[in-house]
Amino acid sequence: MKNKIFKRMILCSLTILFIACQPKKEEPIGIDKEQIKNEIQAIENKMAEMFNDRNVNASHYYDVNAVSFSQNKPPIVGRFDIEKSIKEDLAGFPKGYQIAFVVNEIFPSSDGIQVVEIGNYRVSDSTSTALYTGNYIAVFEKIDGKYLCVRDMSASDRRLESKEEAEKEKK
Repeated sequence: MKNKIFKRMILCSLTILFIACQPKKEEPIGIDKEQIKNEIQAIENKMAEMFNDRNVNASHYYDVNAVSFSQNKPPIVGRFDIEKSIKEDLAGFPKGYQIAFVVNEIFPSSDGIQVVEIGNYRVSDSTSTALYTGNYIAVFEKIDGKYLCVRDMSASDRRLESKEEAEKEKK
């Protein structure tokens, strides 16, 4: 009888010890997710404004060591090269076309220093008719009190044209 009681006490002690030694789940430090989403949306609005004015200054959006991944291109490394690539793309962006970025979801770290953003974009003509859309994901890091993009990737919903279709369109 004493042996059974002793075994039960040991089992209960081990169970309590096991539960007490489990790592605590990371708890948010009181970040305001809605405020962060608004802050990221303001950054995206500024980027769209620069796109639409055809006057992009990547330092307002990208960290100096950022990496950008786009369709049909190798990764672009560094803010200077990203800005150069955007400007090259904008040279072929027809006059009157406008872009808008929309933050759909954000996933901030528990301290709010890093934020993963999932969003979409829409390109429309001068009459606000949607021409094509796409999706993107961006990773922001708070550096010197300001969120800057450290990685991004985008994908257009627009179908790639064949060489024949492109030739027809030129005529």
